[in-house]
Order: sequence, then structure tokens, then C-alpha cells
Amino acid sequence: MDKVLARLDAMKEVHLAELKTLLAFPSISTDPACVQAVRACGEHLRDQVRAMGFTDSVLHDTPGHPILTASWKGAPGAPTILLYGHYDVQPVDPLDLWRHPPFEAVLEGDRLVARGVADDKGQVFSHLKAMEALLKEEGALPVNVVLLLEGEEEIGSPNLGPFLEANKELLKADCAVISDTAMFAQGRPSITYGLKGLCYLELELEGPSHDLHSGSFGGPVVNPLNVMADLLSSLKDRQGRVAVEGFYDAVLPLSAEERAAFAALGYDEEGLKHSLAVEELAPEAGYTVLEHLWARPTCDVNGFVGGFTGEGAKTVLPAKASAKVSFRLVPHQTPDKVADLVEAHLRRLLPGGVRLTLTRHHAGKPALAPIDHPAVRAGMEALEKGFGTPAVYQREGGSIPIVAAFDEILGQKTVLMGFGLPDSRCHSPNENLSLENIYGGMRAALWFYRLLPQHMARA
Repeated sequence: MDKVLARLDAMKEVHLAELKTLLAFPSISTDPACVQAVRACGEHLRDQVRAMGFTDSVLHDTPGHPILTASWKGAPGAPTILLYGHYDVQPVDPLDLWRHPPFEAVLEGDRLVARGVADDKGQVFSHLKAMEALLKEEGALPVNVVLLLEGEEEIGSPNLGPFLEANKELLKADCAVISDTAMFAQGRPSITYGLKGLCYLELELEGPSHDLHSGSFGGPVVNPLNVMADLLSSLKDRQGRVAVEGFYDAVLPLSAEERAAFAALGYDEEGLKHSLAVEELAPEAGYTVLEHLWARPTCDVNGFVGGFTGEGAKTVLPAKASAKVSFRLVPHQTPDKVADLVEAHLRRLLPGGVRLTLTRHHAGKPALAPIDHPAVRAGMEALEKGFGTPAVYQREGGSIPIVAAFDEILGQKTVLMGFGLPDSRCHSPNENLSLENIYGGMRAALWFYRLLPQHMARA
């Protein structure tokens, strides 16, 4: 390991330049104008893993963006890991809030700033460089690896489930590994054992056949924007709870042991307020901020448009209004059931004079990983060795729908060993990741590959 670690230290500048090249691809999966850029990014990664020595490196076409698979099977008798990640990224708007062009990575102190650096290209890159160092210095990996990188995670992975079903033998492994989460804090590595699910809905209200003069028609003609505001405000109460009938029926309560473990982490609520420049936080009544973030379901309006939004005034009664709303779910909620409950709630409250169309966009199930799994224990030890401090267990407020699919379709438990940070600004302007986490992630990945066979053998 000394030679491998020394190689990583010696290659830091080279690796930084290579990561900047990967980040330069505007692989925005939701943007039709970026279709070729998403493919080009997949092709770039395919060529990189081929050069590392992976065989069967294939970019599979799907009805959407391509899926990359590759394998290295040179460790007979050793465990096999399925390493998953994604090379697509979120849109960059609002563009004017970026300090630099989002696909031209810039180093600001210890932070590399670019779209995708934390979510998820930088974290995948740490694994690839760790494997490359092992192959260069030792000629082999301590484990067998199946690589699965997709270009549709940010739009809900619509084609990945069918791909898993059709390629179970190709993707066979003893466990899955994902680095697409954040550590508890800078200098405090963590294994994530719980993820929220997602139910993302789009609401459209249609009223009159065309926009109207609000003086001539306002009042008796129902205003779709007014109705939308009422409907959206009905989704939550003043205690921070979702006000949809039946919404909490399936929610898995937090155990006393988990609440005690969360409290022992010493979460810095004041630091969060300072970093976000807000004066108050509003967790669900009866729960701490951390408990609400990690283990209670949420409802958030992600967009609300209609009518006139330009400069100046225009007295218009709009013909249409639309909104996008996301619900983060916890075990044992399911996206389909939540969508049914929300739709029933909205239609009960819908007045005459407007028509509601509800579109169900991408969704994902919540997931809980067993913390006593040998691969999870190997991940905890690897993080401590990679970052030089003991790791902790945590949950995560975000969603990675593929975790539940790996369990249900492939029968694989997942190790969520993330190298991101809570303040990496994923999905926001000026997304960033510290160099220490990029290089620390490489070291942690090295140790994970080395330690996994030992932990699996003792299980």
C-alpha cells in the first residue's frame, strides 16, 4: 500500500487536470441540447477505463442516455463489488449566480468549483484513480470489480431498472458500492445507511381559454394562479407536517436508539443557519433539525409559474398556472401511494372553473442498509484509514433510487461511502468539493478494496 499511496501523492496535479477534463463535459441529462455532450462524456469514461485495463467496456444504448459497464475479474476467489455512479449532472441555472463558467473547473483555495464535481463525477473519479494506482503499482486489484455508470440519474434513472433486469448475470456481485453522498462534515467521514425516497409531481391548472384583463374579468372568473397558491399552501400545516390525509400512515418511526445516536453527533444548527444566511430553521414539531432532515418525510414546492413575471406591471388574469412539487419519503412510504394520496387531496379541494392535470415525474423508493453487513464494516474502517479519523453512521435527506433497485432486482446490499460535503452546493450554483475529500476519497477507496476480502471472510 505504501507504493500505491505514494503514487497517488505524486500524481495529484495530473489527477486534478484529468478531473477538470471530465468536468468540462456539459452532460446535463434533462436538457435536449446536451444529448451529444452526455454521450461524449460516457465515451470519455469508457476510453479511460479501457486504458486502465478493464475488459468488456461497453457504452450501452438505451431509449435515453447511455449506460457504461466494464469489468475487471482478475482476482479469483475474491469478492466482487458493483461500483455504481453517474456522469450526468444537474442544470446550471441560474447562470448569473456562478462565480465562474460552470463547466470550467476553477480552484478556489482548497475547493474545486464546477458543476458535477461533487454530484457525482468527482466521487466516481476518486474510485477510478484509486483502482488505476493499484493496477499500475501492483498489476492487480484485491477484489473483482463490475463498473456501472449511467447518464440519467438526475432525471430518475428511467432506463436503469430495465437494464438491471436484463443484465443480472453481467452485474452479479457480492455488494454494491456508491459514492454519491456527503460526509457528516469536513474531517468527519461517514457511512450513510438511510436514504429518502422521492415523489416528484407537476401540477397544471387551466382556467379561461386565454389570458384576461384582471379588471374586466377579475372576481367571478376563477384565477388559476390564485387557486394554485391555495392548493400549494394546503399541502403543509404550520407545524411543518404534510397535511395530506393518510400521508404518515406508512412512515417508519424513529427509534429511541437512533434519536440518541443522532443527538450524540453534535449537529451544528447554528452553523447551518450561518452558512445559509437564515435567521431561523423550522423543523417538524417534535423533531430536531437533524431528525427532520434525515428521517422524516418532507414536501417542498420546487417551482411556481404563471401569468406576467416581466418588469413593470401588467394586469392580467392568467389562463394557466403550473407548479412542481417534490416529496422526500422515508421507509416504508412508496412514491405511487404518495402520489395517489396527493392527487386525491388536490382534487377534493379543487374549485369549479379550473381543470387540474397532474404529471408524475421521476420517483424512487427510500432505503435502509444493514449497518452490520461486512461490506459496511469494511467501509467504516476504510474511511478511517483514508481520512485519518473514525467514521460515523448517518442518514441522508437526498435520494438515490437505485439503492432499492439493487436490493430488489440484484439482491445486493449497498455501501454508501460518500466523499462529498454538506456545503458542496449540489444542485446549486458554485457546486464544489475540497481537494482533501477528492484525494481522501482515493485513499479510502484503496483501503476499501484492500479490506473488503478480510471482512467478507470473517462474516
